Amino acid sequence: MIFPEYRPRRMRRNTTLRAMIRETRLSASQMIYPLFIIPGKGKREPVPSMPGVDRISVDQLKQEAASCMKVGINSVILFGLPEKKDGVGSGAYANNGIIQQAIKELKNTTPKMNVITDVCLCEYTDHGHCGCLVGHEVDNDATLELLAKTALSHARAGADMVAPSDMMDGRISEIRSALDENGFHMVPIMSYAVKYASAFYGPFRDAADCAPRFGDRRSYQMDPANSREALREATLDVEEGADILMVKPAVAYLDIISRLRDEFDLPIAAYHVSGEYAMIKAAAEKGWIDGERVMAETLLSIRRAGADIILTYFAKDMAQLLCEQEE
Repeated sequence: MIFPEYRPRRMRRNTTLRAMIRETRLSASQMIYPLFIIPGKGKREPVPSMPGVDRISVDQLKQEAASCMKVGINSVILFGLPEKKDGVGSGAYANNGIIQQAIKELKNTTPKMNVITDVCLCEYTDHGHCGCLVGHEVDNDATLELLAKTALSHARAGADMVAPSDMMDGRISEIRSALDENGFHMVPIMSYAVKYASAFYGPFRDAADCAPRFGDRRSYQMDPANSREALREATLDVEEGADILMVKPAVAYLDIISRLRDEFDLPIAAYHVSGEYAMIKAAAEKGWIDGERVMAETLLSIRRAGADIILTYFAKDMAQLLCEQEE
C-alpha cells in the first residue's frame, strides 16, 4: 500500500511531540472560581448537589483565597446569600451587604486576588426572580436602577469587575453610566450576554437558594433553541459598553461560543455551570468515567470552541492538575 507523504501519526507518537503541536491549551489564569458567601462566622457548608463545593462565611475567605492562589487561580466571582430577603432585593445593594463585606475582606487580606461580583437580584428577592415585580411579571425598567445601585455598591466596596447576570434589556448601559458617573470608569463589565433558560442550573439554585417561588425565568432568559438571537443580544451589550461577553451554560452551547468568537473581537467568557459540573462528579463517583480526564477534556472543549475565560467549579482541581503536569 502506498501512503500519502503526510502521516498524521508521526506527530502523535510520544508526549513531547503531542505537546509541541498542541493547538489549544488550558491555563489557571484563564479560569474564574465561583464562591458562595453566607452570613455568620466559621461556617463551611457543603452543597449536596455539588460535591466539592462549599458555602462559606466571610471569615473563611482568606483561607479559600489562599488555596486558590496556591494553584494559580487569581480570579473569583462572588455570589451572596443575605440574612433577609424582600420583594426588591435590597440586600444586593446594601452598604454592608454580604457581598460588600466579602469584597472588603478579600481586598484587605488577599489584595492580589481579582474580585468579580455577580450583579443580580434573584439571591436577594423573596420571590426568587431577577428583578422587582409588577404582579407576576418582572418590571424590566424599574429593575435597571436597582442593578446599577448594586454594581455601584460593589465597586465602592472594592470590586475589580462586575458581572450582571439578570438578562434585563438595557442593563449594561445603565450600569456603565452609573459606574462612569461615580468615578469607576476603570471597572470592567463582564456581561452575561447570552444566558439561556437552561435546565443545567439546578444545583446552583440549591447553593444560592434562588429558585423562583413561582413560574420560571423564560420571559427574560433566552430560549435554548435560538442561536441568531445570541448575536443580537451580544451586539446590544457591545454597543452599551460591555468589556467581556459571556455565554452560559458552556458545554451545551459550544456552538454559541464559537459563533460569538467569530463575530466579536471582545474577550469571550463561558460559564461551565453547576449541572454540567455535577454530572461529571456524579458519574465519576459511580466509577462510570475517569472524572479527572473528563474534567480536563470538557474544559479544553470550551477553550477550543473559542472561550478566552472559563468560570468553573473545577477551577482549583484543574489548576492543581496543570501544576502536577508541569512538575
